[in-house]
Amino acid sequence: MADTAVVLGAGGITGVGWEIGILHGLARAGVDLTTADLLVGSSAGAVVAAQVASGRLDPAELYERQLAPPEGESAARFGLAMTLTYTRAILTSRTPEECGRKLGRMALARDNGDEASRREVIARRLLSHTWPERRLLVTAVDALTGALKTYDRDSGVPLVDAVAASCAVPGVWPPVTIDGRRWIDGGVHTTANAHLAAGYERVVVLAPIASGTKAIASPRAQAAQLAAAGARVEVITPDPAARKAIGRGRLDPALRAPAARAGLAQAAAHVKAVAAVWAQ
Repeated sequence: MADTAVVLGAGGITGVGWEIGILHGLARAGVDLTTADLLVGSSAGAVVAAQVASGRLDPAELYERQLAPPEGESAARFGLAMTLTYTRAILTSRTPEECGRKLGRMALARDNGDEASRREVIARRLLSHTWPERRLLVTAVDALTGALKTYDRDSGVPLVDAVAASCAVPGVWPPVTIDGRRWIDGGVHTTANAHLAAGYERVVVLAPIASGTKAIASPRAQAAQLAAAGARVEVITPDPAARKAIGRGRLDPALRAPAARAGLAQAAAHVKAVAAVWAQ
């Protein structure tokens, strides 16, 4: 088995803040997950994973960045119709791929926004536009087939494009074109995609969205599969205070700082369990 992996799941702009708050809180308590051999990022987690993998800022500096005014970011919300579309796609799908196809069709039909403008937003979020030397996996979903795709430094795809694809929330942001195909949010497949850490001995999963269905595995269900294969695994999802801070505004930049503070406050409750997994 390989050694350490951190899986960073989907969760919108507030998910970015909460994950970084957790990472900062754990590091401050002596458990630095940013040293992981593998970083897996989906949607919000792709942004965080790319920031961490760049090595340019430590967890405390990443946290302070989340507290700054969110310049250049625009708020987006799920209306009732969009919520019902998502719910129907998730509950009526027998596989993650089927769900991806349904949401992909909706995303392609709407195709709202300008890809270039959205790419600029993602580029500003990242600390580096170059793939790191350390292992980083960024997920996206094929809008036509619903298949999960992972990008890494050997994929031949620019890091900004890979993260933009992973963050292309169907119906909210436009699908991203890479190699002639259209790609949507990596969190559509599963909210964490923790199965990509298979083969690693010690795995910590930060999952802003904890849900799953019979067809679409939850982060805890995926963690259980990793544990059954011999890994030590810990999963962290938002506690009640964090859920209150996030509310229903996952795509609201104004809630990024409160989510980060909630993540920092929550981290203390997980130090012991995470340290037990992370210890050699």
